Amino acid sequence: MSVGHIARMLEEEGIATVVIATEVFEERLTSMKLPRILFTSYPMGRPLGYPNQREAQEQILKEALKLLEESKDFAVKHFVVKDRSRESLSSERPAE
Repeated sequence: MSVGHIARMLEEEGIATVVIATEVFEERLTSMKLPRILFTSYPMGRPLGYPNQREAQEQILKEALKLLEESKDFAVKHFVVKDRSRESLSSERPAE
């Protein structure tokens, strides 16, 4: 996974990273032993959810920043969106 290799290179240069990914890639990314990974339950290609779901996207980004701040070593966390009322796990956009 390219994102994992880039995160590793940044970490080697002293730049802390958090990889945000969908659970589809959990096995592959955890095997790479990246320092910080935040998994979401959204479908592949949408780790931050669907367009226009600002509240959920903010929750994910805040959780990623919290993980960056609190975890100095290897940390894997699963994030569950608190407000799932407007989301669909299909490949279609939710109705607005």
